[in-house]
Amino acid sequence: MLVELKKLIEANPLFRDKLQFPNLRNSRLRTLINQSLNWQHQLCKNPRPNPDIKTLFVDHSCGPPNGARAPSPVSNPLLGGLPKAGGFPPLGAHGPFQPTASPVPPPLAGWMSSPSSVPHPAVSAGPIALAALKHPRTPPTNPALDYPSAESEHVSKRTRPMGISDEVNLGVNMLPMSFPGQAHGHSPAFKAPDDLPKTVARTLTQGSSPMSMDFHPIKQTLLLVGTNVGDIGLWEVGSRERLVQKTFKVWDISKCSMPLQVALVKEPVVSVNRVIWSPDGSLFGVAYSRHIVQLYSYHGGEDMRQHLEIDAHVGGVNDISFSTPNKQLCVITCGDDKTIKVWDAATGVKRHTFEGHEAPVYSVCPHYKENIQFIFSTALDGKIKAWLYDNMGSRVDYDAPGRWCTTMAYSADGTRLFSCGTSKDGESYIVEWNESEGAVKRTYQGFHKRSLGVVQFDTTKNRYLAAGDDFSIKFWDMDNVQLLTAIDGDGGLQASPRIRFNKEGSLLAVSGNENVIKVMANSDGLRLLHTFENVSSESSKPAINSLATAAAATSAAADRSANVVSIQAMNGDARNMVDVKPVITEESNDKSKIWKLTEVSEPSQCRSLRLPENLRVAKISRLIFTNSGNAILALASNAIHLLWKWQRNERNATGKATASLPPQQWQPASGILMTNDAAENNPEEAVPCFALSKNDSYVMSASGGKISLFNMMTFKTMATFMPPPPAATFLAFHPQDNNIIAIGMDDSTIQIYNVRVDEVKSKLKGHSKRITGLAFSNVLNVLVSSGADAQLCVWNTDGWEKQRSKVLPLPQGRPNTAPSDTRVQFHQDQAHFLVVHETQLAIYETTKLECMKQWPVRESSAPITHATFSCDSQLVYASFMDATICVFSSANLRLRCRVNPSAYLPASLSNSNVHPLVIAAHPQEPNMFAVGLSDGGVHIFEPVESEGKWGVAPPAENGSANGAVAAPSVGASASDQPQR
Repeated sequence: MLVELKKLIEANPLFRDKLQFPNLRNSRLRTLINQSLNWQHQLCKNPRPNPDIKTLFVDHSCGPPNGARAPSPVSNPLLGGLPKAGGFPPLGAHGPFQPTASPVPPPLAGWMSSPSSVPHPAVSAGPIALAALKHPRTPPTNPALDYPSAESEHVSKRTRPMGISDEVNLGVNMLPMSFPGQAHGHSPAFKAPDDLPKTVARTLTQGSSPMSMDFHPIKQTLLLVGTNVGDIGLWEVGSRERLVQKTFKVWDISKCSMPLQVALVKEPVVSVNRVIWSPDGSLFGVAYSRHIVQLYSYHGGEDMRQHLEIDAHVGGVNDISFSTPNKQLCVITCGDDKTIKVWDAATGVKRHTFEGHEAPVYSVCPHYKENIQFIFSTALDGKIKAWLYDNMGSRVDYDAPGRWCTTMAYSADGTRLFSCGTSKDGESYIVEWNESEGAVKRTYQGFHKRSLGVVQFDTTKNRYLAAGDDFSIKFWDMDNVQLLTAIDGDGGLQASPRIRFNKEGSLLAVSGNENVIKVMANSDGLRLLHTFENVSSESSKPAINSLATAAAATSAAADRSANVVSIQAMNGDARNMVDVKPVITEESNDKSKIWKLTEVSEPSQCRSLRLPENLRVAKISRLIFTNSGNAILALASNAIHLLWKWQRNERNATGKATASLPPQQWQPASGILMTNDAAENNPEEAVPCFALSKNDSYVMSASGGKISLFNMMTFKTMATFMPPPPAATFLAFHPQDNNIIAIGMDDSTIQIYNVRVDEVKSKLKGHSKRITGLAFSNVLNVLVSSGADAQLCVWNTDGWEKQRSKVLPLPQGRPNTAPSDTRVQFHQDQAHFLVVHETQLAIYETTKLECMKQWPVRESSAPITHATFSCDSQLVYASFMDATICVFSSANLRLRCRVNPSAYLPASLSNSNVHPLVIAAHPQEPNMFAVGLSDGGVHIFEPVESEGKWGVAPPAENGSANGAVAAPSVGASASDQPQR
């Protein structure tokens, strides 16, 4: 057929002697034919599910069967039957993902690239996915726009319409920014097997056999465990402390179905089948062996709260995962009742039910590529199916290697698909799929001939695969089918141990015999654990030493409190320290030990570093850490951006930001600067704003003129748009779609702008003065805005309607002076948000827009210039006009530490008008922050290593009951403070 097609094309007089016919692989020809068939059928007036297409060269037309109108394209499944006699013969292969020779079901390439298109019969074998998706990390771009490609670290140019790669908040790292010295992808800096976590660093005793484990996506040493008797354990691996232990119980038996109630009576023992964190770590889900799914919200430390209980399936719930279809966080479950279900993570409302499996569904693997959200599912009969969120049925039906228990997973960057399965006979397989061919690309070797149990696997660093088999952990390089290495974890592992990497790949949790969990670490992991261990032990010393003089009755309680204090310090979590009653009891036995505000007045009392300056600027207007945590980006009042990067070296193995080592002020080799289009009249009076993409690859910025889109690797201006008036005053990326940007304007409107199509989708009106703050909640699907009018507005992100609004109450006795910026930022729970005004800090609940806590500034005190949550939302860092920096516990907005100007400003500046204008929190280290100063300097702060945290939370008894805390004079000494 290839020969005939070639002759036909070359015979066309328009093409004669004008083209060279390329060599085509069968797979490429199949793709071209399927695309052509899809296009033909889209134009059909009466589309039928199983059209009779006999040629590519004449447009076909489906006739309505028996005079009836065919189903609409929207309601048709995208699976058609094979062509009838006279159609194209099958070109592909058939079988359980094996490249053997017989016909297979249709491909996913068409429905992935055009999900709403009309179905067509695939002429060929079906790729499991996704010819159009081989380079999902390469966004469509403007000819002048540069983006990093999926396969390389250099910048490539594409000739497509402008757009920005979509980054759904999943547990994957999309387009990581590569700095010099940072290992990325397959760079030589990551050497096997030295960087594999193979040293047993911690041994934890859970109490029952671990069935599932998952590390927190942000707090890299926080491990969630589910066991065979339904227990849930939350471990801080660094300090070896179990923060939470919960046994299984039904929260509300009256709301459970009768089959569940009967099942619990017959067999009350319930096992955990899966535990998993949500992408941002604010929720986690537990799937049980009896009907139930429970969702908890996590607020740091020991604060774990019941969120939702769902009677999800009849029988066991075999797997659970999080996904964000339609920009809404959802929970996906599968179970013994042969179904997959999708639930709203905020309300528990069921959104979809997918039916089609003929056996219990064993696992789910949600993913997205090129704006297409989909789910792979596997069943106990070995079938793999794929689903869109449209209730139109499965798109594929394949047999998995082993044809029994199979799980699927993508590499961290989302570009490579793997599966691991075990047959009923104990044969185990790990394979990589060729997504454009629908066939096995690699089958990895090295499994024991008869695995004892179902083999579990995981991926890490876009480079390695690991599986638990034969009482050991086996590792493979993704590009090599031969076994790389195997380790036994010093013995005592289960026959097929459960395994789980943390996000950085520096730690690996492995289940062992006798209810033990072993945590393996590489060199980075050992340093990480050692850091937390030092913080824990140092923070525990005062409490432990004081025990020597305590009465015997209080000794045990105080000892327990020491452990709790160490946990809180290690997590940077001050929120629950007010509840540590044994500490308060102990201090009451020694009247000389009363709580005192921690004052930092000397440079030796904290670690601070002024970042080196190659360019002098007047003042820092905006400041942010990159999401990778190894750089700081600043925007100066003269419209110039400054970027500092920390290098990975012997003194800084992680390459993360630190106050102990100076970074380099970075510029590309071209020497160009990222400079905004400035306001024509007076650029110093413009309102600068910027927003950084989640992958750190580009920044959108404005300084009173046009909005500019910069490439962070080359500093090139990729696009400019929206010339004033009105001028942009605040920018925020949509959390699930980086092509959607909320732009606050100086004319008091908010414009919802789609970058890809260069179009304003909505214009929101509700404020009376310029917009000064915007924040999205990806759980509640709302946008919160604030303005210079001190008004707060909540907008629904589905239709962009205003749900409610409230004017920020100014403290009594404070005159309503000139308009002041009001900023908003969501708490990690995505349900509460911080409000920052020069007169106050406040915590608001979003759905009712109620003020939960407030910290007003005294009338005689310096106003607040800026404030922000720490990365775990347990602290609030605030800067003041008098150059003071204060640290608050976010749970009650009580002051716990004050950094005075003398601690970081030289004597020549401490009495001047130099002060912080902006403050930024590190994305992974809760006790690290940076400030941008009015003299153009940037300082980064960390507590001294012996302390590990910023002060101690005051006891709750000393605070006011209603949460509106009396504010101290910021410049006053500790002795002047009212007791809290």
